[in-house]
Amino acid sequence: MVFSSITFLFVFLAAVLLLSAVCPMRFQNYLLLAASLAFYVWGEWRFAGILVLSTLFDYGMGLLIGYFRKKEQKRAATAVLIVTVSGNLLVLGVFKYSGLLVRSINALGASFRVPSFVLPLGISFYTFQQMSYIIDVYRGNVKPQKNPLTFGTYVMLFPQLIAGPIVRYSEIEEQLAERKRTVTGYAEGVRRFVCGLAKKVLLANSAGAVYETITANTGRSAVLSWLGMFLYAFQIYYDFSGYSDMAIGLGKMFGFTFPENFDHPYEAKSATEFWRRWHITLSTWFREYVYIPLGGSRKGTWRTIRNLLIVWALTGFWHGAAWNFLLWGLYWFVFLTIEKFVIGKKLEKVPSVFRHVYALLLILFGWVLFANENLSAAGSYIASLFRGPFVNAETGYVFFSNLGVILPAALFCTSLPGKWAAALKKKTGEEAFVPALLRTAVMAVVFLLCVACLIRESYNPFLYFRF
Repeated sequence: MVFSSITFLFVFLAAVLLLSAVCPMRFQNYLLLAASLAFYVWGEWRFAGILVLSTLFDYGMGLLIGYFRKKEQKRAATAVLIVTVSGNLLVLGVFKYSGLLVRSINALGASFRVPSFVLPLGISFYTFQQMSYIIDVYRGNVKPQKNPLTFGTYVMLFPQLIAGPIVRYSEIEEQLAERKRTVTGYAEGVRRFVCGLAKKVLLANSAGAVYETITANTGRSAVLSWLGMFLYAFQIYYDFSGYSDMAIGLGKMFGFTFPENFDHPYEAKSATEFWRRWHITLSTWFREYVYIPLGGSRKGTWRTIRNLLIVWALTGFWHGAAWNFLLWGLYWFVFLTIEKFVIGKKLEKVPSVFRHVYALLLILFGWVLFANENLSAAGSYIASLFRGPFVNAETGYVFFSNLGVILPAALFCTSLPGKWAAALKKKTGEEAFVPALLRTAVMAVVFLLCVACLIRESYNPFLYFRF
């Protein structure tokens, strides 16, 4: 079950919001835990047991680490940490990477049976979330949660369970214990959810459908190949950032504040800036729990390069068990390393427009690697960007017939709409009745448009489900 579905909107969410409205605050966590389990079972009942067992395992190990820390038995705490992290990675590795490992061994001449595990929904996200908790307990940054139901609520909270943002326990520890729900916060959450739903349904799905049409045409022109590359960039951005917006909005409806996950990444003017704006919670996770513990940039140039290589190889593999994801991670490692040690200060002196073009080209070519698990297909797509015909009769038709998708997608991935809204808000006053009423009316129309599209259209993928 995805957020952008009629079932979720009018059955599941409607029921949970109704129950939450009448449920006393002291029982809200239990309601959310039950709802989250129902949400997961509804969508992936076969692996609900793994989620529950994983949660109980990390809950118990967190208590054990806390006990050994209190007794100042650091070696014992370290041993439990190693066992816990290894256990989490083992489960993730078996389900996500065992097939790739066996296929790679078979490519060398072996003939082992390739396992065909179905990837449990959200396992990459909730595994990283639980490991961050365990590591923070070991470091003494947070106290172990003694209530298993409260810890279960943290892990399984349905707004961010299957696709993030990756929420660290320290970020919502106090909110799990005590939070306030206000009309203003609820309204803000609804607006954020509807904006995310519109990103997913009206922009990501539309851009993705055109991209699929373009890539299916093997005789496409070079201009169409470039257009397809932009459309995939729009699809993956609106798909994932839209889901993050919906998660953040849902969190606000229930009194939680989740971390932001995107900050207009296509406005970046360097590879470094792009990764400060894209999937922020994942970048933060790798920085805090891998890069800095390895020494960060404090141990000299070669150690820094080694640390960057490890982080970006892991970042690539986190996204999927295929070699194109590793190559994609190494692609970013190369350019981030070049920026850090070779052209960093020189790049700052380049005019802004050229830096933006440079970053955008890096992003777009990176998405070609990301989108094609078959490296030969990725190479063919890149080749099609530069070979004739440059344009043909189909080029103009596809471009102009899809301007209703291309122009809004290009506009709303920038900060311009937000700046215009802020200017209007400043001019009319924050509490002005007409703008507030207008915003409500616009949100209602946008929501109805999304519902109409969901009823009419069958194309409604979610790219990050496979990660």
